This record gives sequence, structure tokens and C-alpha cells, in this order.
Amino acid sequence: MESITSAHMDTGLGDSLMEPQQTQAQSTNLNMEVYLLTHQFLVLLVTVSLAVVSGFETDEDKQRTQDQEAKARKYLQDLEDEFNRRANMASLVRWAYATNITEQNLKAQLAVMDADARFVKDQWLETIKYPWTTYKDPDLRRQFQKHSVLGYAALEREKFGKYMQLMSDMYSTYSKAKICGYRKPKKCDLSLEPDLVEILRTSRDPDELKHVWVEWRKVSGEKCRRMFEHYVALSNEAATLNNFTDNAEYWLKDYESPDFRDQVARLWDQVRPLYLQLHAYVRRKLRETYGEKLVTARGPIPAHLLGNMWSQTWNNILDISTPYPDKEAVDVTPQMQKQGYTPVKMFRLAEEFFTSLNLSAMPQSFWERSILQKPEGRELICHASAWDFHDGKDFRIKQCTRVVMDHLFAVHHEMGHVQYFIQYRDQPVAYKDGANPGFHEAVGDLIALSVLTPKHLRQIGLLEGDVSAAQDYEATINYLYHQGLQKIAFLPFAYVTDLWRWDVFKGKITSDKYNCEWWRLREDYQGIDPPVHRTEEDFDPGAKFHVAASVPYIRYFVSFVIQFQFHRALCEKAGQFDPNDPKKPLHECDIYRSTEAGNLLGKMLQMGSSRPWPDAMEVLTGQRDMDATGLLDYFSPLADWLERDNRESGEDIGWEPTEKRCVQTQEELGFEESDDDRRTEMQTDE
Repeated sequence: MESITSAHMDTGLGDSLMEPQQTQAQSTNLNMEVYLLTHQFLVLLVTVSLAVVSGFETDEDKQRTQDQEAKARKYLQDLEDEFNRRANMASLVRWAYATNITEQNLKAQLAVMDADARFVKDQWLETIKYPWTTYKDPDLRRQFQKHSVLGYAALEREKFGKYMQLMSDMYSTYSKAKICGYRKPKKCDLSLEPDLVEILRTSRDPDELKHVWVEWRKVSGEKCRRMFEHYVALSNEAATLNNFTDNAEYWLKDYESPDFRDQVARLWDQVRPLYLQLHAYVRRKLRETYGEKLVTARGPIPAHLLGNMWSQTWNNILDISTPYPDKEAVDVTPQMQKQGYTPVKMFRLAEEFFTSLNLSAMPQSFWERSILQKPEGRELICHASAWDFHDGKDFRIKQCTRVVMDHLFAVHHEMGHVQYFIQYRDQPVAYKDGANPGFHEAVGDLIALSVLTPKHLRQIGLLEGDVSAAQDYEATINYLYHQGLQKIAFLPFAYVTDLWRWDVFKGKITSDKYNCEWWRLREDYQGIDPPVHRTEEDFDPGAKFHVAASVPYIRYFVSFVIQFQFHRALCEKAGQFDPNDPKKPLHECDIYRSTEAGNLLGKMLQMGSSRPWPDAMEVLTGQRDMDATGLLDYFSPLADWLERDNRESGEDIGWEPTEKRCVQTQEELGFEESDDDRRTEMQTDE
């Protein structure tokens, strides 16, 4: 009962803006908490009573139970119809705003969300009247359990309105942010996509890269800082109204595992040694390019040199770090452009892969209503997203697609979301979601692991050569290295983004330490540091879309691990991988046209979230735990090569503390720099 749309728009508001309503709010919240506690006590009492007398159940008792459950099923069906109708309306106004950011569209979105919040709250109050914990039908209990969480609509109406306004303001600030050029300082219309992304991808001028890095954070994250503080307060308040200790616990509820954070920590421990080897190698290559003064032998890597605004993936520095530069890299961008590929043709290619697995084609409305390239003359946020309009037939993608190899990967990722929507569309509304959030993210990436193999690219005519030819060793290392710059490099960033937010929600990181703690975690886990000193007047986490838009990020970490777990299982099903046959390595597997693999995948997708995620995992892989063995199998040849190359070059593994400082204010930083200058002058005089 949390939301009436499949996408999440979270917001928050701080104490200072809530003072005029404080007494009323406290009264409302106290009444609601008393109501919830009383209800929970009564449910517990009924449950215990039933347990005591369960051995003496009469036919009359059985009939009464059946009647109660039949009534509950009828209620859920009526709720389903109304929920889907409202969800469709909400998705339409959200789509209108996301694809054309205007004040008029914003007002329309906020009005619908306000009305829907009131509806959801009313229905929630009705839902929790049902003694669902006593029902014998486990499916009925599970549906009610999912509907019994109200979400952010638990806030009183005025606070919820402020919450949604804050979310829209942060979203708008991020999407409209523009900076001035480095070489043309009067040209101040450079947006993140495509302008800044392209500069970071192609420029090797460290001063230009630093300019772009710093200026983007000024116009995005820094402007969201105060709003974010308020957002944290309201998010936590809403979480407590839903009987969670804080918003971190609320975000983790869909993983249905009390030890989920420990599970994620174990996964990171599995992959960290491989990341350290990759980090050491990349640092050496950057040092060879930019010099010892900028990239030290033992320090963290400067964040602006990694080809990405957030240093989350490093594939854009492939040209200066390829292990075997004389061996031609797998880059089909020129061939795609030569063959006249368009964004639509790229999506058609992705659709054909899914249908080759006996999965579904996109409905005609998808092609008519999606936005597959950036339109002219209007503001929209280019961050790619997939949309379910809750009518069983309208599914769309919004993506500013460019005809490049990286976007070919993104196209399959987004269509993977839509394929998931289509496969579980017949499930009850409570189950129209991934088995856990990481599952949804993994599906498209799973397909791309096959699509981006040289074997598959040859088969579809984007790479020259014999389809059946074995790849030579050097080409294999180059290919896996390219994949590693995207898959392995990403893991600590994905982990840190929510490690930081979890601690913010829990109050372990207070607002006066937001930025410095962010950089402490990024140094500890990623081994990177900022190109300039930072202060608490900056707000670098907010320069990332998912932070500004309140999208939980641990799903991506989970996805980047379990996609290889899924891939391993499907490749075995397709006869493309055998752990005991060196001629069938995992990194060469392509499940294209394997209906056996497709049918197995479809079986898992159709479950939605009707069962806890370990059940869905078991259907596909035979395992009930998340495991990084598939990822390590896939990158095994690269891991061996990196260890040997780093050892032979005498490269240090790991990093020493950064020399960059993080303090409270720019003024304080200025004083420190002045002191440093005076000390330098004194040493020179001596």
C-alpha cells in the first residue's frame, strides 16, 4: 500500500519548516502510533489464542475461517481494481513531468499524488482492520502483509505535500543544472548529458576535467544540501509511522532478510581482492599518462581522471589503460554508425534477443509512446528509466540514447525491466515487482552479458570474423578488462552510496559531517579522492541522480553480483558453460536463441515478488543465497593476469591516506591554505 506507481519518488522535510504545525503533528503521530501498537497487540493476542485452541477447531470454526478469508480475498480484488486505475493516472502525470519539466506539469503531478496519498491512507486504515496474520492461506497473508505498509503517505497531509514538493525541487534542480565551459567560460549551457559526459569521456586535460568535476557539484549537489536535510527528517518520520526504526530499515524491507546488510558485506569481502588488483593496475596506467605529481604510486586515484562524473565506472579510460593496446579492442560503435543504427534500431535489436529466448515482444504502444532519444526544445532528465503504467499493456522507456556501444548495453538493461513488467503483469498488484530490487536491475544486465560477447557481436554482424573462432588470449584479457572497468569498478561505489545513506538515516552521520563522511567512505572502499579540498558547504553525494531523486542504490550492488549468478545458471542450461571444460568458459557464453534458458528465466520472472527472493533464486539457480562465485568465475582469467602483471611491475596493492582535506567551511579551508603557504615560505627562506 506504499505507492500507486512502480517508480519511487521520496522526499523529506526538516524540523525548522515544521514548527508551526508541531503540536498538531505530534498529536496526530502519537494517535497513529497508539493505534498501530493497539492493533498489533490485538493481532498478537488473537494469534496466541488460535495457537492454544488450534487442536480443538470445529467444523464451524473452519467454516468461519473460510468465510473470513473469502471476504478478505474479495476486499483485495476490489482494492486491486481501484489501485490499478489510480496507478495508471499517477504514472501518466509523472511521465508528463519527467519528459517535460514545466511548472504546469509539476502542479498536475503534485495534485494527483496528494489525492492518491489520501486514498492510500484511507485504504490502509481499512486494510489493517483485517486479522490477516491469522489467515491460513499463506498467499493471502503475504498480500496483506505487503499492503499493510503504508509508506510515505503515513505523513500527515501537509507534511506529505512538503515531502513531495521537496522531492520535485531536488529532481528539478538536478535535471536543469548547467555549467559554463572551461575553454569558453561565457558558454554556460553545458548539461550533464550529453555535454559533460562527453568531455569526461574524451578529454585528457586534467585541468578541464577538474573544472567539469567541480562546477557540476556546485550547480547540482550543493544546491540540494538544505533540501536533503529536510528530506532526511521527513523520511525518517514516515518510516517510524510505518513501524520501522528509520528510513534505512524501511528501504531494506523488500529484501526480507534481517541479516541483509551482513550478506552484502560478505559479498563485498568476496570481490574486494579482485577490485584491489584492478585499482592498482589502473592507478599505474593513470600515473603513466598524467605523471607522478598528479597520480602518486601509493595514494588514492584522483576522482576526476576516471572518465565518469562519479568515478562509478571506468570504461572511458580504456584507451589509455588497455592491457594489450596493439590488439584491437572490441568497440562496435564505428560499425553501428556505419550500418546506420538509430536508437529505435538498437531497441529493436534488444527486442529480438528477448524473443529469441521465447520471451515477449514489446507491445505496439511501447514503440509509439516511449522516448528513445533526447527531444529538442524541452527540459527533461536524461537518466534512463523503464515505466509500468499498471494497465497490463502500456510499458515505456525514457532514454536519451546515443549510437555508441555503451548505450547498446543500456538499451538491453532498460528493456530487461520492461520484460520483467510484462512477465509478472498477471500477478496481483502486491506482487508486481522484482523478487527483490536487485533482481529487477539484474535481468537486463544478464542479457547484455551475452550480447556484448565478441561471439554474439559477430553473429549479429557488428564485429568482423568467424563466429565459431576461438578468441586469442590477449583479446580475451582486453575484453574482460573492458568488462571489469564497468562491472568490478562499480561495486564499491554502489556499496558506499547506501552505506552513507543508511548511516545518515540512522543518525550516525549528522548533517555537519555529510560531505566529509562521504569522502571518508569513498576513500576507504574505492581508493579515490577528490581533485580539490572539500568542505561541508559542498554536498557531493547530491551530485548523483539517485541521491537527489531518493532512489535506493544497494539494488545495483546486488544486481552486479547476482547477474553473474543468473548468467552461470542459464549458461549451464543452454549448454554454453561447463566448469570442467576449459573450452566452455563463462565469459564466452551467449544464451541467444536458447529457449531452454529463456523458459527457465521466464519462470522466475513470472513469479514477481509472490515469494521471498530466495525461492525465486532457487528456481533459477538451485541456490538460496547470493553468491559472487559466478562473477569470480567470469573474471578468472583477468584476475590471474592482473595479479601477475601487478607483481611483475612491483605495484603496491591498496592505498595510503589522501592528502586532500575536508573541513567545515571554505573560510576555514582558506585559513589552512594560508598557513600552508606561510610554512612553505619559511622553509624556503631557511
